[in-house]
Amino acid sequence: MSETYDVAVVGLGALGSAAAWQLSRRGVSVLGIEQFGLGHDRGASHDSSRILRHSYHTPGYVRLTVEAYEDWADLEAAAGEAFVTVTGGLDLFPPGCATPRQNYTGSLDEVGITYELLDADAVGKRWPQMRLDAETVALYQPRTAIVPAARATAAMQRLAAASGARLLPDTPTTALRPVTGGVEVAAGGTRYSCGRVVVCADAWTRALLTPLGLDLPLTVTEEQLTYFAPERPQDFEPDRFPVWIWAGDPTFYGFPTYGEPTIKAAQDVGGPVVTAQERSGQTDAEILGRLASFMGRHLPGSGRPVRSRRCLYTLTPDRDFVLAPVPGAEQVVVGLGAGHGFKFAPTFGRRLADLALGAPAGDELAPFRLDRPALTDKAYAPTWIV
Repeated sequence: MSETYDVAVVGLGALGSAAAWQLSRRGVSVLGIEQFGLGHDRGASHDSSRILRHSYHTPGYVRLTVEAYEDWADLEAAAGEAFVTVTGGLDLFPPGCATPRQNYTGSLDEVGITYELLDADAVGKRWPQMRLDAETVALYQPRTAIVPAARATAAMQRLAAASGARLLPDTPTTALRPVTGGVEVAAGGTRYSCGRVVVCADAWTRALLTPLGLDLPLTVTEEQLTYFAPERPQDFEPDRFPVWIWAGDPTFYGFPTYGEPTIKAAQDVGGPVVTAQERSGQTDAEILGRLASFMGRHLPGSGRPVRSRRCLYTLTPDRDFVLAPVPGAEQVVVGLGAGHGFKFAPTFGRRLADLALGAPAGDELAPFRLDRPALTDKAYAPTWIV
């Protein structure tokens, strides 16, 4: 063994970078390992913006969003930077929507989060940029916000390094071997002796865990987001236009302008099934056509599409997170965001640090265990709408 660390973190996207920061600020020795360069665009933590919101389909997720807002504030204080841009947010429920509106309103009510229900006319009067069919109902939550993807991830990496973490870019992890008292990590041709390991490898998670006897039924999709150039970008500025989510089937979501005079939008789970190694990286005309048609109908001032980017979703069958130790190899802890985890990145980091340092998982983390039916029952039917 060449080097010894208390904890190794495998994967330095948003979740792994958060875990490395949270662990190192507690005074433990941390090795962070990333197979590509820091800030790379091959996974799920790049580009400009992500949604931070309270509105969710279960009370458990809503409670976790309360933690997320607190943890983003903690990150802002530690980094000396502002990350949260509050815009307000609309969840739009057309007739026959994919997720019942009552799942959202009931969950918010249980946790005590305020919101408004608006009909299509009220939405049109408040935000004339939007065109809705008469039967559509909107849930407005004033605290919905934008958080920066690449910039926040880089900040957590800087904080981790400043607290003593050693971050290794361009270093593929090839094997994890649980041993008495810890884990041997093979990475970049070197073996490291670590007390615990946190795996935040997203689309590469399954390959790392299968040798440990855990074959996760994960599906990787290649998603596509697109930026549109409105003729009047001032109409879509964050103080005049909200973040929005269309809870239909298909589901779409979008942002006001953010850092440039364009608006970003995408379809949720609209891309093809791929692998981490085999994906196109190119603009898909069919996906773009579906999105552009939606934007033209409901946001007629959104303008023409000017560029598209691709990213990966790594989906569990129930679309719930993984935030748990590996059964039978509890010295290995796994974090997986299932394509909607960035808003919780600082919270993932704190919770993963707790688990890695031996804290018991509370009942609130039970839905994210690795031995739940969605991950163990081969007959479980995937459902990816949240």
